[in-house]
Amino acid sequence: MMSASEVSVHLLTSCPSLEHFEAYMFGSAIAGIGADIDILIVGPGGSLLSQVKSELRSAGENLPLHVLCMLPAEALQTQFVAREKCVRLSQLALAGR
Repeated sequence: MMSASEVSVHLLTSCPSLEHFEAYMFGSAIAGIGADIDILIVGPGGSLLSQVKSELRSAGENLPLHVLCMLPAEALQTQFVAREKCVRLSQLALAGR
């Protein structure tokens, strides 16, 4: 199984539309345990969201990805990032280097 940083690098390089979003990993995958990889995408809806979902589907074809999408207002209101101890994919990617 790929490490959290390897998954992050893979997703960031395979999904160019992620630059329009805040992308996080959360859950057991960060600790290197668990069978699934939980990803949170925060950003605009519409065609950009459709595009990034399509890219994530392709990039995650052989990965047990669970993708959760939120608008910035939802993320703020639910405090999901803080509550679930989400870590930015860019941060995880750097940690693996």
